[in-house]
Amino acid sequence: MTPLDNWYIERFEPTGSAIGYRVEAKLDEVRSPFQKIEVYRTTDWGNLMLIDGAVMLTSRDNFLYHEMIAHPALFTHADPKRVVIIGGGDCGTLREVLRHPGVERATQCDIDEQVTRMAEKHFPELCQSNGDPRAELLFDDGVAYMAQCPAGSVDVVIVDSTDPVGPAEGLFNRSFYESCYRALKDDGILVQQSESPLAQLELIKAMRSEMGKAGFSTFKTLPFPQPCYPTGWWSVTMARKGRDFAFRDGDAAAKGFPTHYYSAHLHHGVLVAPPFVAQALGETCARG
Repeated sequence: MTPLDNWYIERFEPTGSAIGYRVEAKLDEVRSPFQKIEVYRTTDWGNLMLIDGAVMLTSRDNFLYHEMIAHPALFTHADPKRVVIIGGGDCGTLREVLRHPGVERATQCDIDEQVTRMAEKHFPELCQSNGDPRAELLFDDGVAYMAQCPAGSVDVVIVDSTDPVGPAEGLFNRSFYESCYRALKDDGILVQQSESPLAQLELIKAMRSEMGKAGFSTFKTLPFPQPCYPTGWWSVTMARKGRDFAFRDGDAAAKGFPTHYYSAHLHHGVLVAPPFVAQALGETCARG
């Protein structure tokens, strides 16, 4: 992250591109045992959180990511009751998961408690469900947590991680996916943030390959806009043990809670991959 007058610029070397925000003030900074966390107030995007200089979220556009990592998977599973979130320390994904009344327990396991404490202070709207009796907040190693998770005990695992470096590096390999596979019930779903489909298709292919080695046999990568992340276009990837990704479109259309981006109609659309993504990943592509 580079200061330029009153701007902060994150340079993304792999794509030769950058993202910038005009800032008014630095609100907070803390160095945890794992990373440096900073929060700024911007002129147009609300508060901005950085971890080790990389943009994590802004007040204005985080709903895109949080809705898309949670709702497609939960409306694809027939009856999700037990959900585990690995990472997700800002608590936005937990909030979206607990909008589903059928969820009986949602465990969030993030290695760095300071991310949650900074979110509670500067992004309180994301932490509205932290006190929900169905919520369990753990601050521990997510890799170890999944390795110890009882077999067949979870309906949906959501891996809401940072990029595959540093504390999150262990969340993108076969060993971790094997733990998720074992913990999931036979109809369970794994969903993980999977970076930019515009610039990082090779990483997505590698993720899906590692998931396949762990036993998963069906995959779907869902793209969506995300202005605060490199290229402005992001994705999540879902994996299952053998079933397709037909979803409960009637329940999604009649959902009893508001969303800003996700809808049943949009869900139908993102199941059809753009041609260049489909070609790379072997998925059905859009016609026309």
